[in-house]
Amino acid sequence: MIPFTTLGLVIAFVAVTLVGTWAAGRVESGGTEKDPGIIVIDEVAGMALSVLAFPRTPAVLLTGFVLFRALDVIKPFPADRSQALPGGPGVMADDLIAGCYVLLLLGAARAVTGYPA
Repeated sequence: MIPFTTLGLVIAFVAVTLVGTWAAGRVESGGTEKDPGIIVIDEVAGMALSVLAFPRTPAVLLTGFVLFRALDVIKPFPADRSQALPGGPGVMADDLIAGCYVLLLLGAARAVTGYPA
């Protein structure tokens, strides 16, 4: 579905995370707003992380996206506190934490129910 092998997605995830952390820090330092809405690379990294270990089927991508968006809004611990980090890490961390939670939830759901396949 997505034209990446798992290795390709891992490399893209690492690159997006590193470049995104640098870029988010630059953008944030130029303004007065913490984690301005114009920065979306943090969502790209978090979403990529959330499906990293699974086949990128429509069911996995849709379920991962819905869970990721929900957890990105809810910001469960420690994502809620991570935004206090300065600069780029503060912008990226909450989305990466949400991505980790989704990765765990998808893994548990697949282990228990076989869904999403």
